[in-house]
Amino acid sequence: MRYLMIDDLSREERVVVENFLRRNATPGPIDNLFWLRVPDELLEAIQREHQGCGPFFFGIELQDESVAFELLVRSQTTLHCQCIAYASAAQRAFMLAFVDRLTTEERLRA
Repeated sequence: MRYLMIDDLSREERVVVENFLRRNATPGPIDNLFWLRVPDELLEAIQREHQGCGPFFFGIELQDESVAFELLVRSQTTLHCQCIAYASAAQRAFMLAFVDRLTTEERLRA
């Protein structure tokens, strides 16, 4: 799996990250899992064609001392389909901007 990870979070930073994710992403069906929706204008052609598989999301997993941002664009309704793929350059830039916003706004040192 390709992902971006921030590790060595202190207990205080973990709380800050969790609060940020609760405000800016959608809690998933499992504790400490969040979904960041990919904006419609960033969807690849096959993802736009597969409207029944959408909406599309990035998974974010918060652990005790780290947070991992998956670079796989997932469907919330389908596990296996051609439209589920690693992020395009534009989608990756969107995710990286989200991570940058988190680290800047919340002043993470990890």
